[in-house]
Amino acid sequence: MSTPTKSTGFEETAIALILGLMTMITFTNVILRKFFDDSLIWGLEVTLILFAWLVLFGVSYGVKVTAHLGVDAITNMMTPKTRKIVALATGVLCIIYASLLLKGAWDYWAPYAGLDRTSGRWFPTGFEKTRDQAWYITDQVPMLGIFRFLEDLINQGEVYDKLPRVIPYVILPVGMALLLFRFVQATIRIWRGQAESLIVSHEVEDEIEHLKDHQWEE
Repeated sequence: MSTPTKSTGFEETAIALILGLMTMITFTNVILRKFFDDSLIWGLEVTLILFAWLVLFGVSYGVKVTAHLGVDAITNMMTPKTRKIVALATGVLCIIYASLLLKGAWDYWAPYAGLDRTSGRWFPTGFEKTRDQAWYITDQVPMLGIFRFLEDLINQGEVYDKLPRVIPYVILPVGMALLLFRFVQATIRIWRGQAESLIVSHEVEDEIEHLKDHQWEE
């Protein structure tokens, strides 16, 4: 079966940029400490934030390129038709799970953006009045000029001394929305017969075994 395209996309670009930034910040901090007895006081916090972004982008990227591991010992014994039904059912369950994660991510992030959480225990049924937490800031990360508009937009004109938490935390709803989108895409691929499952293919393992057998024959 064909696998999803691996052309450069949103997650790939974001992951490359994040890795580059993490490397630059860490390298700069090492040089400052080693030779100048100094450091970027905000370096560790920014690196931790970027690592969290990297993980959440990586989750959706793994679904996109069918890289997540799984156990297919039972499904491989099924007929192709039964295997497709099971894979579709799995895709639907993953979509439901990602929807729950998206709701939870929005409900956690929304107060930091001066927005309301959703009502409903499992799925959103509307919005409920929520205490504003837009004034929360990071510990050490300096405020960037490009985000000054947030002071009037969500912080009632009050100046931010440090970067507001709404910026690093935005990866929660964005990451979960991407995960949901990728699960929908993956399930559609299974429906159309373009993929067999949501987990990584074992074709590579089969090729390795074939090469080993061929070497023994020689």
